[in-house]
Amino acid sequence: MIPTQRLASLAARSSGTRALRPWPARLHVARRQADYGLMRYRAGQRAWEATMSAPLNDEAKKRDVSPSEERESGRFDVKPNESILFFDTKLLNKLKEEPIKPWFNPFRGIRARTVRGVPWLEDLHRYPSQMLMVEFVPPEPGAAAEELPEEVLYSLFRRYGKIADIIPQPADSKITPRYAQIGFPGLRDTIMARNCLHGFVVSEAQGGGKNGTKLRLSYVQKEKAHSIWNWLTTHPRIVIPIVAALLAGVSVVIFDPIREFFIKVHVQHSLRYTDWRIYKWFKSQTGTFSFYRKEEHIEGLGTIWKHRKDLIEQLQSWLDGSSDTFIVVTGPRGSGKAEMVMSQTLSDRKNVVLIDCKPITEANGEAGTIKRLAAAVGYRPVFSWANSISSMIDLAVQGTTGVKSGFSETLESQLNKILHTTASALKSVALSGRHKSDKDSNLSEDAYLEAHPEQRPIIVVDNFLHKNEESSIVYDMIAEWAATVVQNNVAHVVFLTSDSAYSKSLTKAMPDRVFRTLSLGDLDADIAKNFVVTRVEEDFKREAQEEAEEGLDEKKQSRRPNMAGLDEGIKVLGGRLTDLEFLARRLRAGQTPHEAVEEIVTEDATDIVKMYLLGRTADADRRWSTEQAWHLIKALAENPTLRYHQVLLTPTFASSLTSFANDGEAAIESLAGAELITVNTHRGRPQTITAGKPLHQAAFGVLVKDRVLRAKMDLAVLTEMSKVEAKNIDAVEKELQLLGGLPRHTGESAGRVMYLLSKLDVGQRKIAKMEYEMAGLKKILNEEF
Repeated sequence: MIPTQRLASLAARSSGTRALRPWPARLHVARRQADYGLMRYRAGQRAWEATMSAPLNDEAKKRDVSPSEERESGRFDVKPNESILFFDTKLLNKLKEEPIKPWFNPFRGIRARTVRGVPWLEDLHRYPSQMLMVEFVPPEPGAAAEELPEEVLYSLFRRYGKIADIIPQPADSKITPRYAQIGFPGLRDTIMARNCLHGFVVSEAQGGGKNGTKLRLSYVQKEKAHSIWNWLTTHPRIVIPIVAALLAGVSVVIFDPIREFFIKVHVQHSLRYTDWRIYKWFKSQTGTFSFYRKEEHIEGLGTIWKHRKDLIEQLQSWLDGSSDTFIVVTGPRGSGKAEMVMSQTLSDRKNVVLIDCKPITEANGEAGTIKRLAAAVGYRPVFSWANSISSMIDLAVQGTTGVKSGFSETLESQLNKILHTTASALKSVALSGRHKSDKDSNLSEDAYLEAHPEQRPIIVVDNFLHKNEESSIVYDMIAEWAATVVQNNVAHVVFLTSDSAYSKSLTKAMPDRVFRTLSLGDLDADIAKNFVVTRVEEDFKREAQEEAEEGLDEKKQSRRPNMAGLDEGIKVLGGRLTDLEFLARRLRAGQTPHEAVEEIVTEDATDIVKMYLLGRTADADRRWSTEQAWHLIKALAENPTLRYHQVLLTPTFASSLTSFANDGEAAIESLAGAELITVNTHRGRPQTITAGKPLHQAAFGVLVKDRVLRAKMDLAVLTEMSKVEAKNIDAVEKELQLLGGLPRHTGESAGRVMYLLSKLDVGQRKIAKMEYEMAGLKKILNEEF
């Protein structure tokens, strides 16, 4: 250890001034007492005043400072010819041998260098950089400063660290004072050089000129304020896709597990109170709850389920066995497809999810479609409103940059995301019943699902092709997703549809499979009658029991409904389940079967007029005209069965002047989708046309008997047909005019002229006949109400 007196004698300068101030260092306790004069400096409060030795003056030589005073005050007497170069030798070597490492940087020790200038201790809003600005200023006002060459600058600054580059001021620059820029690879070296050489005066011997040159150092601020924000705002083509990717990543990491959880809860019905044991116990103990009546209401369908017992058992056997294709249940609307599948076939199955396509396809806008599909599968949380905001942002970015940012997602991508997450959740549900103690626990997940078809969830897609729009993106995506789920043995898929052309859409998704199909038709007359009687009798017994409990007199109690004429009413309504339910309600209200049927037929006829004859449906939503609908209504009222191709050859379908109804086959298919008619096939080709349901057949007869309505619609049909004939005559006249301009007539051209003239005569006779009929129809419209 170096004694205190030795430190003082080595560090003193040849002057009586206070050469040394307390030194910024912290040593161990053992060294702190010995180096007391060097350890009392506080950072930023004091600085060195000079670094080079100076001769003693006479007044200083007369002073005598005791060692104890030196030790207490830190003031030393400097002997002649002693230099402060002690810091470049002994002290720096001591720091290398015994480095002082602060707690915040244990891998690098404290560095020390000789301060040759006058450090400027400031608290300005300036940050260090790796580039120093060295300005050459005169030491005194009015004096001249010299621009130092690179060699001198290198010799002065190299001791503080390796220099990367020295950039002198351009010769043609008029900026004063003159300057140079010195770059260091490390920021630590730059800070050291600025603190040690700021204010240093370069003497004449060192190249600083006659009066010397003072160095004024400052950091070169290469980075501007808010540079990161400015870069982000000036590079939208890079930043916006990155932000979109980050948001998508966050959504996947955070929200997808939550969504899968809610889908599992929705499929497994974990939150459905009717499946809880305590609920079932209360239900078995008492019948006074409100759901008791609902159970009796369902019991009224027992007759129908007995009639369809074979279909129910067949569907259950398909669901219990291995299946790599779709199960399709077809039948007209109101035939009870959903009730048979959900309440009878799948009543004891736990993992069932129902996707109703009707509310999804009828939703307003893309946000509504996404929201309803998500609700059907239990996908939440869903931010359907974010799609509109993303679209606006994408449009704004495209308007400013000219390139799409990809921030918004299409409807197809968002629906695909929902269905993909649902498939993942369904697979987890299917594997939830697997245990390590099972005999086949060593099987892979795919092999387990293939070996245990009873563990797969069941997906029921109701109202598939509800609007008969095969090109709808919703139908296509659900069909493709269902094909993927079935082929991967994740779940069973059952489609419920009333469209006879369902195979066109499903075959696109699964072209190499034969579908398993169940067809539901109208009920037989006996089954339909038993259903109506059972429903009426159950309601009558329940009302009688309630009235007896209330203590009403027998005279005031409700009477049993009159069932006379029920057989004739069943023949008119047919076996459609919804129509029979409507009939049962009216009978319970006190109407006779004849009155109820007549009122039901009248209401159906009114609905047909509103929907097909006088409706103002947008052209984009239909492909048939009112004239075509009336032609079928009138023809079916006269003959219950029409030949398909005979209808296509009629002028109303073959030569329709309506722009969206000029395709006869598309018009018939569209009317069949709207359930006005039914197209029956034979060996895959359309063969006959019948009414959409038996009730429509009766309603057609009522509409034809309405003279005013018939006159109005016949007038519209004749007007269109007369326009068609006039168009044909116009074409004939143009060809005759062309033939009349020939220079000579031969036998061939004469035959063509005679053919055209006969065609012209036939067309004119048709127009005359139609105008005569139109006059009679107009007379009816003028005279009758």
